[in-house]
Amino acid sequence: MKQNRNLLLVAAAFGLSILVPLLGYLYLGWFYALIFLIGYVGGFVLWLAAPKDATWASVRLPYWLTLSAFLLLHKVEENRTAFFDAVSARITGTPVPEVSIGLALALLIVPVGAWLAIPLFFRRDHEFGRFLAWTFFASMGLTELAHFIMPLLANEPYGYFPGMASVFVLAPLAWWGMWRLNLHRPAGVNA
Repeated sequence: MKQNRNLLLVAAAFGLSILVPLLGYLYLGWFYALIFLIGYVGGFVLWLAAPKDATWASVRLPYWLTLSAFLLLHKVEENRTAFFDAVSARITGTPVPEVSIGLALALLIVPVGAWLAIPLFFRRDHEFGRFLAWTFFASMGLTELAHFIMPLLANEPYGYFPGMASVFVLAPLAWWGMWRLNLHRPAGVNA
């Protein structure tokens, strides 16, 4: 049984779409809040506009490949190349925050925890899983493109910015996931 997007569900999805950028602002500043806003509000809008019938089978492979690329390629590249230090020194001018419970909440527990719950929601055919999938794929496929804009914001000759190389793998996987979320139609319905 497909779940409808009732007012409570839409409100919860919108609330999470605002909470993550707000946490980003509180713990990391305006720059990261704007980046998070693109993925979460963008994912919210795409979810509202998309068909409500995507299945776990339709997005399982893009989800696992995108999640793997995010954790094993992108986050490793960002850590090895001091992404936060580069943003601080070359763009925002604000110090890199100390690791704290709030920072872990803003960067890991809420956003990544929500994305890790996608398979559970999908397997229960819950519409909130489709919303989370949209935020995940929008964050990986749209937000991560900011790595290509960051050299311009650094006001220096255009070149590599920490985290940029893995986006060449990460973003296309996420686009595939968005395509699969949007493409799925019930049997017998022509697209």
